[in-house]
Amino acid sequence: MITCQLSYVIDAEKINEFEHYAKLWIAIVNRLGGQHHGYFLPSESTGDIGLALVSFPSFAAYEQYKEKVANDADSQAAINYAKETKCITRFERSFLRPVLS
Repeated sequence: MITCQLSYVIDAEKINEFEHYAKLWIAIVNRLGGQHHGYFLPSESTGDIGLALVSFPSFAAYEQYKEKVANDADSQAAINYAKETKCITRFERSFLRPVLS
């Protein structure tokens, strides 16, 4: 299993728009083969960092997911929403593996 950690810098004036974007992606990821663990947004502060965690059975499964995203109308609509609202300043993607006992 791999987990993709997405770190977003959010326009602090557009947290509501980003939250809408996040809710769109939770359903999309789950439908296209990932397991979404949720988005985590600033709380009780004026922070501008958001996080998301998404797991896949393997890196190959993640690659298949990316292909599906490229051809999925809902995915493209969500991407366009973020571009139109400019709620995301930038983002980074990291891949993690679990350490279990």
